[in-house]
Amino acid sequence: MEGDLLKINNISVVYSDVIQVLKGVSLNVDRGKIVSLLGSNGAGKTTTLRAISGLLKPENGKVTDGNILYDGHPIDNLSPEEITRMGIIQVLEGRQPFKYLTVEENLRVGTATRPWKPYRKDLERVYDYFPSLVKRRRSLAGFCSGGELQMLVMGRALMAHPRLLLLDEPSLGLAPLVVQEIFRIIQRINREEGATIVLVEQNARMALQIAHYGYVMENGKIVMEGVASELVENPDVKEFYLGVGASGAARTYSDVKSYRRRKRWL
Repeated sequence: MEGDLLKINNISVVYSDVIQVLKGVSLNVDRGKIVSLLGSNGAGKTTTLRAISGLLKPENGKVTDGNILYDGHPIDNLSPEEITRMGIIQVLEGRQPFKYLTVEENLRVGTATRPWKPYRKDLERVYDYFPSLVKRRRSLAGFCSGGELQMLVMGRALMAHPRLLLLDEPSLGLAPLVVQEIFRIIQRINREEGATIVLVEQNARMALQIAHYGYVMENGKIVMEGVASELVENPDVKEFYLGVGASGAARTYSDVKSYRRRKRWL
């Protein structure tokens, strides 16, 4: 079924009734697509995910203007548990497991939204995506490596059968080879499960390689959007997010140091 699964219409987000983080953000996410949200630290990417998943509430934040439509239904300011039951699952930055549970017990936590449903086939499906977890299934999650933990939290999310999967910085702190493997798996999940994915990522090059569409955020606003293959070729994206100047050469330290004065959208 074609069309928007998620539609964010001109939302503003405020924390503690004082701090405004998002300022009129609008974006669309088509069914079955990967949409990447790019930007530097503090741009508002994680807050956008929290607005979708309902996790603003525990942080004393709320959507004050605009609305968020999921499959045509408003979900802004609903509780996280209501949103989760609708099939929206967020994988948080930092990959925190239940460290005193085994890997397999952590995966089974993902079935909490589907009580009394069989889960063995789901476990096998997760192990097929993440074979590295098979040999660790009886080990405590607290002893896993960073790459294994990222696979674990993504696998736990898959156990919930997400319709919309929100991934927050899945490559953070991982070795390059592990990052490549994680992104290959994200692509495979999208292709084989038909899951719609919103990917927040600072590794713009990798994100745009697997995304269908992309948005660039700065200072709580969307400043650029487009088909991923076109964003990769955009001179501003190349210079400010891929580290390549207009000539195709890597930028010098002095170029980087003064980049804020030359961003045409600031």
